[in-house]
Amino acid sequence: MKERVLITGAAGFLGSHLCDRFVNEGFEVIGMDNLITGSLDNIAHLMPLENFEFHHHDVSNFVHVSGKLDYILHFASPASPIDYLKIPIQTLKVGSLGTHNLLGLARVKKARMLIASTSEVYGDPLVHPQVEEYYGNVNPVGPRGVYDEAKRFQEAITMAYHTYHKLETRIVRIFNTYGPRMRLNDGRVLPAFIGQALRGEDLTVFGDGSQTRSFCYVDDQVEGIFRLLMSDYPYPVNIGNPDEITISQFAEEIIKLTGTDQKVIYKPLPKDDPMQRQPDTSKAKKILGWDAKVDRKVGLKITYEYFKSLPEEKLHKTEHKNFSSFIK
Repeated sequence: MKERVLITGAAGFLGSHLCDRFVNEGFEVIGMDNLITGSLDNIAHLMPLENFEFHHHDVSNFVHVSGKLDYILHFASPASPIDYLKIPIQTLKVGSLGTHNLLGLARVKKARMLIASTSEVYGDPLVHPQVEEYYGNVNPVGPRGVYDEAKRFQEAITMAYHTYHKLETRIVRIFNTYGPRMRLNDGRVLPAFIGQALRGEDLTVFGDGSQTRSFCYVDDQVEGIFRLLMSDYPYPVNIGNPDEITISQFAEEIIKLTGTDQKVIYKPLPKDDPMQRQPDTSKAKKILGWDAKVDRKVGLKITYEYFKSLPEEKLHKTEHKNFSSFIK
């Protein structure tokens, strides 16, 4: 009998790529998403398959899945600043209530559960590069607190279920990841830059551009997540590409990639925006035998070609949705 996996946030960027991976590995895959930020376009190619089914559901409410489950991957959460600043309550609920509901389901089904945490648990770090043992420098009442603290709570309750209920759990701390199926105007730096370049706009850098990020191609990220799930390591593991670059340098890379002649303009840095972001991936290398393989130039070219192939209307479409009916 095939092993069966539930993937929440299945219609999102990372979730949809994980659905692809598990389908290709021969699993029976249940994708679950409330479609607040996800799109059925991302998983339309999976819908006709016998070993894939989709459930339209918000995991912040009670989650029921009939039959056996071997694994649960919890990737349901707004992940871009535009989203979690627009729907802060929903962001907190999916990280707390949603995680609690899924941990309960995992316990009933005796399933192994992996949660998608984030490098944002480190906040604006005082340790560089960031190691898993670093506790972070996070402002819980700042504008980013709804996302950062939701993820920190998510880690805490997951570890509590592991220690108290002996549940098999895994925690991945995801650093900036990019690739096809990202939403073009979701507020994250890479799609924002490419979108501006494709529209002939100047590239907007917040702050003086000296802040750094490290970009991991989605195939590398999915490989790391898969290996962590199948490992026996229950503590947090960083998965990201340690190749660090300043935002100003990255803007110049995008201008060169797109062959445009836009200028870079500078605006004030948002509150609590981290100045440095670079993973220490020693643990992933040692425990999982994992390392990022895809060079940024290669990954950016693939991603740019994806964005160029989008219909013209998507280049100008705002990602600000009407979330009022979801805020409680």
